[in-house]
Amino acid sequence: MSTLLDQPPVSECSVDGCSYNHDHACSAAAITVGGSTTGDAQCSTFIPLGVKGGLDRVVSHVGACQRADCSHNEHLTCAADAVRIGAGHDLADCLTYAPA
Repeated sequence: MSTLLDQPPVSECSVDGCSYNHDHACSAAAITVGGSTTGDAQCSTFIPLGVKGGLDRVVSHVGACQRADCSHNEHLTCAADAVRIGAGHDLADCLTYAPA
């Protein structure tokens, strides 16, 4: 059985307007990658608030990936070595997304 620590880390987040972004590192315990099958892969954990959230000293991981059409998706789990979150079609997208 796989644990959260077995999932790929969020190696970078360049979305300065996200409450979980602290110095380009994600402080959410885990993120969810979503979006429609015809568009980009959005970071569904993105929260654009002025209040900072998340945990101290955490390495965020991909908890779930709803993009079954991604080449890194294995049974709705991300199999990439790491993911990068940043501006794409939307303000907060999974830049590691690669269509299968």
